[in-house]
Amino acid sequence: MVKEAGKVGIVVFAAAAICLTVCGCGGGYSNESLYPAGVRSVYVEMFDNQSFRRGIEYELTDALAKRIEAGTPYKIVSDSSRADTVISGRIVQASDSALSTERQTGRALERQVRLRAVVDWKNLKTGELLIDNGQVNASASYSQWQNQGFAYGSAVAANNLAEKIVELMEAGW
Repeated sequence: MVKEAGKVGIVVFAAAAICLTVCGCGGGYSNESLYPAGVRSVYVEMFDNQSFRRGIEYELTDALAKRIEAGTPYKIVSDSSRADTVISGRIVQASDSALSTERQTGRALERQVRLRAVVDWKNLKTGELLIDNGQVNASASYSQWQNQGFAYGSAVAANNLAEKIVELMEAGW
């Protein structure tokens, strides 16, 4: 009786292992890079700014170059003729709104900066668009009560936007 129960247990275990492997639950890991193969370098063009807030394009371009260098296998190059790819884009919206206000005066206690950008990433070797008009949004809050102004909020929002652009650069599953 014990031998039959042991055989049944082995058969059930083997069937479960086969089921998990076939269903995809057993082989969920991969050694492949998250980023497209064949790309070693990126040239980051200065982002265009279509909003009325000046200076955000510099913050975003700088933050994006630093994020690409630190978080991807790519090297940032300063000459587009030596780059495998070029990433460019435009800031299409930069808005500022109150999140909370003081009851007595109506003065904003906390404000939020929202940025929206459109991004393109082109492989210069093949002419392929790796990202074509990718829409990216990011925000950050700040408070004048903590000696933070719009410049602080926009810098944090630009850094958050750069992080989301790098996420867009990952290869599709």
